[in-house]
Amino acid sequence: MNRTLWSAALRRAAAGTAMALGLWVGSAAAQAPEPLKVIRIGIATGGVGSDPVRHGGTSAALAYTDGALEEEFRKDGVKVQWTFFKGAGPAVNEALVNKQLDFAWQGDLPSIVHRASDVNTRIILGSGVRNGLYLAVPPDSPIRRLEDLKGRKVAVFKGTNLHLAAVRALADKGLSERDVKLVNLDFPSADAALVSRDIDAVFGYVGLFKLRDQGLAKVVWSAAEDSFKYTRQTVLLVTDDFAARHPQAVHRVVKTVVRYAHKYSDEDRRADLFAQWGKAEYPEKVWREDFIGQPLRVRLSPLLDPFLVARYKDAADEALKLKLIRKKPEIDSWFDRRYLNAALKELKLEGYWPVYAANGDLAAAP
Repeated sequence: MNRTLWSAALRRAAAGTAMALGLWVGSAAAQAPEPLKVIRIGIATGGVGSDPVRHGGTSAALAYTDGALEEEFRKDGVKVQWTFFKGAGPAVNEALVNKQLDFAWQGDLPSIVHRASDVNTRIILGSGVRNGLYLAVPPDSPIRRLEDLKGRKVAVFKGTNLHLAAVRALADKGLSERDVKLVNLDFPSADAALVSRDIDAVFGYVGLFKLRDQGLAKVVWSAAEDSFKYTRQTVLLVTDDFAARHPQAVHRVVKTVVRYAHKYSDEDRRADLFAQWGKAEYPEKVWREDFIGQPLRVRLSPLLDPFLVARYKDAADEALKLKLIRKKPEIDSWFDRRYLNAALKELKLEGYWPVYAANGDLAAAP
């Protein structure tokens, strides 16, 4: 669908969304749900620090750092509780199963796993799309490209959104998991194993730049420089139960995060953006490098566009093929655009972020 048709469709959907959302809120109010006291948000990363914990790289992180959601709900006496999970996506899934969360910021694979296990959530916002994926090797390694990984021992944090992105990239280079010895290691363990040469390579994120800058590794491949198909996707989800009981609160959460995505999508704020994220896990220079050649609107987009849907469909296919799930979950209805469309309309941001086609190409301009 070209940009003109997509924008027109988006406007029509937004108009219907506003009405539907209003009716839904009215219906929910008629049911007189228990007053909202706390909003529980799970983040699939350990962050850094203790009080407050910080993380970077997404619009959700910006909203967290500025206390935007706390400010939004303060007048209602509603507490916003953030929980950071060092166990990443799998740990978030456990909390969802135990009904300990209302919202979750999570990557594609763990989300696919919980949906395939009949945990009922809705994808309501993109927050961390087209994120980088890198391959690092020892400084004197002969490995120069993905094709050189055949027969090699390669670390990847399985169960996270890095896992499927790495498998997808390898497959497109003619390598299956049988051709490469994939070792399941979290980020610190993988870094240590690379330095000690217990592995030949590691798929990771911007943390690999630190090893490179210390002369302990070299980065030989970048997903963003190859194809957006190999980048990593994260989204904000809400549980069906919370959405049914508190639809207006979901709308306010989405609108607040969209407002921050817009604020920092402005190229004049690039330095400020990286300064904010530089207070978290990685220094400013790391974020600058990760974003080289990419407009902020590309990486901070909240859109649930055809590209994102296609990546989740790919993830479901790959997870089933790898026997990470027992059944393939339905994807299309998982994406609930009502809140996002309403927020875009209210903030007058329809058409602001670029729309990407399923194949990763930018949709045709009007």
